[in-house]
Amino acid sequence: MQNIYFNHDGNVDDLVSLLLLQMPDVNLIGVSAVGADSYLQPAVEASRKIIDRFGQQTNLEVAASNSRAVNQFPKEWRLSSFSFNNFPMLNEQSKIETKLAKQPAHLDMIEKLQNTAGLTTLVMTGPLTDLARALAVDPTITKKIDRLFWMGGTMNNQGNVAEPEQDGTMEWNAYWDPEAVKTVWDSDIDIQMVGLESTDQVPLTKKLRDHWASLRRFPAVDLIGQGYALVLSYEANSTYYLWDVLTTVSSHYPDIVTSKKVTSDVLVEGPGAGRTFITPTGRPITLVTSVDKDAFFTQIDELASGAQLNPIKCKKAIEENIFPSIAFLILILILILLITVR
Repeated sequence: MQNIYFNHDGNVDDLVSLLLLQMPDVNLIGVSAVGADSYLQPAVEASRKIIDRFGQQTNLEVAASNSRAVNQFPKEWRLSSFSFNNFPMLNEQSKIETKLAKQPAHLDMIEKLQNTAGLTTLVMTGPLTDLARALAVDPTITKKIDRLFWMGGTMNNQGNVAEPEQDGTMEWNAYWDPEAVKTVWDSDIDIQMVGLESTDQVPLTKKLRDHWASLRRFPAVDLIGQGYALVLSYEANSTYYLWDVLTTVSSHYPDIVTSKKVTSDVLVEGPGAGRTFITPTGRPITLVTSVDKDAFFTQIDELASGAQLNPIKCKKAIEENIFPSIAFLILILILILLITVR
């Protein structure tokens, strides 16, 4: 059983990743969300609702991050978190059962890591700020981390940031807080980086959308298809990729990717702030370089089609919907009887 702590930044790809983390042989010890490529409140609520709907573990909490951006994501990208949170599938139950953690994300991360037996895999699909802050509070957590799987960075100087006074060589999760990336790079955590050079190999295409549409009889696949429908508008000027899902799935199924060891560092100042780059004087990391696309998409299908609805929480949702309807029918019958008697 693999212990995983999942820290994400709340956009469609992150929430689909959380859905897929309800996978066999995973002990999901904690979940936290940061308002980076999303807004915090809908990202946290949607996370709790996904766990309500599909989670198979008890006592799982979601922590809200209070980390702040150095460079904030575009507002237009972040808005999809509100739409995802309002999907009818996630709102059949009026009350969210999954608890909100009492501590902010970086402290929740420390608590969950230190209180879990054995080592834990960190899967982070947003900025590294919460981990950097956790390291500042308690550097000993590195002894509890098996490996960090991070979606962020690129080693080919072809980034996806097109902002004024920037040179375009950095990836957004790194650009959000360059100092945090540097802090993590300066630690002794074993890092597997899933950067743009590999995620660019798994674009969101019409063929893929149509494939998921053909499988919408499975609730989790239906939710995935609805989620990715929100990012259709991006394709007018850019392509959406399965950045976070590749990171998440490869953390448990490593054979779907090919990687190599490189030595690297992070630039924290100037027009290239956030750039990750290969250098002989840098620290060693594992860089994912290619993807077995067929195996990757097959694994998504298997996980999503096999995702089981939470029987207890779904029963509550059904009762909330059915019981008021039954009461209303009984009232109608009583009125009919009274009218008939008169």
